[in-house]
Amino acid sequence: MSTINVKAFFRFCKVKVIKQVVDTAKRVVKIEVRPDRRYSPVCHKCKEKANKIHSWNQRVVRDLNIFDAKSFIRVTYRTIQCPVCGNVIEDLGLMDPYMRVTRRLANYIIGLCKVMSIKEVACHFDLNWKTVKEIHKRYLKDKFEKEHIGNPRFLAIDEISIKKGHKYLTVIVNWENGKVLWIGEGRGYESVKVFFKSLTQDQIESIEAIVMDMWDPYIKAVKEYCPEALIVFDQFHVISAFNRVIDSVRNDEYRKATKEGKEVLKGSKYLLLKNRENLHRKEKQRLEEILRVNKAITSVYVLKDYLKKLYQYRYPKSAQRMLRFWYHLAMESGLKPVMAFAKTLARYAYGIINHCRFPLHTSILEGINNKIKLIKRRAYGFHDLEYFSLIIKDAFSNTN
Repeated sequence: MSTINVKAFFRFCKVKVIKQVVDTAKRVVKIEVRPDRRYSPVCHKCKEKANKIHSWNQRVVRDLNIFDAKSFIRVTYRTIQCPVCGNVIEDLGLMDPYMRVTRRLANYIIGLCKVMSIKEVACHFDLNWKTVKEIHKRYLKDKFEKEHIGNPRFLAIDEISIKKGHKYLTVIVNWENGKVLWIGEGRGYESVKVFFKSLTQDQIESIEAIVMDMWDPYIKAVKEYCPEALIVFDQFHVISAFNRVIDSVRNDEYRKATKEGKEVLKGSKYLLLKNRENLHRKEKQRLEEILRVNKAITSVYVLKDYLKKLYQYRYPKSAQRMLRFWYHLAMESGLKPVMAFAKTLARYAYGIINHCRFPLHTSILEGINNKIKLIKRRAYGFHDLEYFSLIIKDAFSNTN
């Protein structure tokens, strides 16, 4: 055993080092501290001074490693009678109440958690992963508990899949700066309702438009709690929905086709869904062959092009005329999946027309979704959805 001089590392604390020992064989540093009597006891809640002492206590806490040696501190501290808060633990500037690590170790752990999984951080310090998680989660809860989101003008709402079996989170983003404002479990009416109920009247009145997909629970919540905001349906989701119609028509045509026709249609699923401008020369040739031999597929392919053009209009009346034209073409096709989609689109026409005034989209959420997948993969999944949600908000808290 030998002693080391660590007093310089405690100058920011209201403690006095009374013992310091290093075990070089076990690579362990043991330090003992007690309150410095030059300072009056201070309440850890309200920071008021208190002269009455209720009791004396001791606790061993983990500190930052000294080189490759684990560092442990035996802290003597007092429970004081605060005139404001009652009996509380004093603030020595060394650790937070009830924590088993020092503040500086906790801050170091928080920094590492931004780039490492909690399991990796726990292994690095030889700590229990639950301790690391609790430190990080507590920091994030404090950070976002009293967060002020300002008065956003445009919102984007979408769901993200977090687990197989239709497990989703609803994500609400400030469309202008990409900041994640809310994450709720599921993708129902209640998820969005809780967010809107957390807003002030001024914040609700400041929202001009909200972009989303054609999902009735979201629409219901927006119309009920934010009735003045215009709903805009995202082009990506509308085209994706029609792509499923194209695939349904292709399957029907394949079943009805002759042997030669099946050879032409075989393996054409992604060829039909792909944007024409992204096709290679051989793919374009094959597409032309498919369109030449199959009238139904030609019809849905043309309808898809017209559907995309709907989102290029900037005048509502022009978009309305184009939408009526598209609806008549769809109904005249005689294809049941197309006709059903046309009726659905007619019910949600207002969200497409609103795109003329507010050309919003949810592509910002696609980027967020990809980053969330990376966070989830790094941690091998999350069982605590509250913690997962806080990590997502933190990842996008500084987005400009």
